[in-house]
Amino acid sequence: MTEWFTYFGIANPAEALILTKTLLRIALIIAIAYFLNRVSKRALDALRENLSNKAVNHVEEVKRINTVTMVLRYIITTVIIAITIVEVLHELGISIAPVLAAAGVVGLAIGFGAQSLVKDYFTGFFLLLENQIRKDDVIEVAGKSGQVEAITLRYIKMRDDDGNVHYVPNGQILTVTNRSRDFSYAVVEVILDYDANIPEAFQIMQEVADNLYKDPVFKNKIIAPAEITDLDKLTDSAVVIRCRFEVLPQEKVAVKREYFKRIRLAFNQQQIELKPNS
Repeated sequence: MTEWFTYFGIANPAEALILTKTLLRIALIIAIAYFLNRVSKRALDALRENLSNKAVNHVEEVKRINTVTMVLRYIITTVIIAITIVEVLHELGISIAPVLAAAGVVGLAIGFGAQSLVKDYFTGFFLLLENQIRKDDVIEVAGKSGQVEAITLRYIKMRDDDGNVHYVPNGQILTVTNRSRDFSYAVVEVILDYDANIPEAFQIMQEVADNLYKDPVFKNKIIAPAEITDLDKLTDSAVVIRCRFEVLPQEKVAVKREYFKRIRLAFNQQQIELKPNS
């Protein structure tokens, strides 16, 4: 042991003892920080699971619980790391006051350049406070759209339909389009020739919509019966009939695809031809 301290230029046993105690205290501080971090994670996981079980039938509330616990986890981890760094510096004999003073000067010097970062945090705080965006929501912000995978005070992480991941700083968010709040509309437009049997087509669309609404697989996905417009719009060469379902946000694509698949099959059986853009 003496040779080890001598290798680092510490020949005085008293100095070696002080160094040993310092290293042990630092190790203890890091161990406590790690322990607190693990305990806080398990506590938040247990809290999230408990609250989610109580709100199991309320999808929106479960999403909000997941979002809030995720942000709390981020804040607690940041606080623990900051306190750990301060305590380690104290054990190393580095005065915190000069460090904080220097940090203040540096912070003032770069403050103007970091305005966007401060804006990110403030915007993120209010986004969470006002419950505008939650984990798993499908949103459009800053020209990007996708499903929210993570929300922090600084940025939003979301994945688009092609699998691309976008990180959008909160400060760049001016308008939020949330496609997952309460309900969504699954809209299908059927385009027919002018010489098609429009009344028959309308009747078929209504029957298919009613059957889909009553289908055991889809009845929990569709909130209300479909609304079908007799003639939604006319073009130079076609008639457009529009069908709209009020559905759960996460089921929009599934309902739309299933309805269109059934419409094509029903029209083929009655020899009603769909225009290519349907």
